[in-house]
Amino acid sequence: MKKLHWGVLGAARIAVNKVIPALQRSQFGTVVAIASRDAAKGAAAARQHGIARVHASYEALLADPGVDAVYIPLPNHLHVPWSLKALTAGKHVLCEKPIALNAREAAELAETAQRFPQLKIMEAFMYRFHPQWLRARAIVAAGGIGELRAMHSHFSYWNVDPANVRNLAAIGGGAMMDIGCYCVSFARWIFDAAPRRVLGVVDTDPNFGTDRLASGLLDFGRGTASFTCATQLTPYQRAQIFGTEGRLEIEIPCNAPPDQPARLWHQRNNAAVEEITFPACDQYTLQGDAFARAVLDDTPVPTPLADAVCNMRVIESVLASARSGAWLAM
Repeated sequence: MKKLHWGVLGAARIAVNKVIPALQRSQFGTVVAIASRDAAKGAAAARQHGIARVHASYEALLADPGVDAVYIPLPNHLHVPWSLKALTAGKHVLCEKPIALNAREAAELAETAQRFPQLKIMEAFMYRFHPQWLRARAIVAAGGIGELRAMHSHFSYWNVDPANVRNLAAIGGGAMMDIGCYCVSFARWIFDAAPRRVLGVVDTDPNFGTDRLASGLLDFGRGTASFTCATQLTPYQRAQIFGTEGRLEIEIPCNAPPDQPARLWHQRNNAAVEEITFPACDQYTLQGDAFARAVLDDTPVPTPLADAVCNMRVIESVLASARSGAWLAM
């Protein structure tokens, strides 16, 4: 069976601990190279995961003829520059979220990517490949909660390390960019639309200059989605979806453990709550397989860049609304 040969730009924690091992278990892909500006980190990651080649620079990995596609887990401000360099080098691209620092940058990437129709590029929202979300979306689409009217999601953790990239405003740190992007994506995917207008409220860290607590309200016309995300709050995550005849609740919407079953709860009218359990699976592996199939079969990627651009527009508008104190039309 032909497999997609992956190269990884950087030895970021998410790459080493989650994505690389997931890709090494992939049915349709394997990691053959990694690049790191820290030679020791690159060599250690290669030994740990059985990666054949270690490059001392990102440029060297992009020049590696044995690499078909690159996974980019770099800090947010480097997503677009290295995605563009990868496309120019003839590599397919799976880039971590958020795809860009702002909507303009995301749109420029999407426009440039059109010049490389033979290459695939996708933003890495891995949750969309987990069976729990596919089931939830199917239940909503089939009328399993009646008419969809509201959604709420929460995602928070505690991180006050001043050196952590999530706390560096200049390179795209902050709650909205790191985890609020998930909440926005959840709502857009379930409503299958872009919001008409948004309202945001933000609490800014006085030292970091990042949004440490952000809440948003997205008006879709036929219903609303609200969310809260935070980098300095007790760790927790949940997603709840409400309709005129029922509701859904996803226990761990983002970081579903790969070695434990996942759960969601479905209630229709006043009937007993049904607990739906999903066997343990790795959503990063599922994402890697879906992307690889798109490359190997030359079919569209599951999530086009237009979706990434829309997500960035909503994130940007929520933050702008928080600054102005008013609703912003999309």
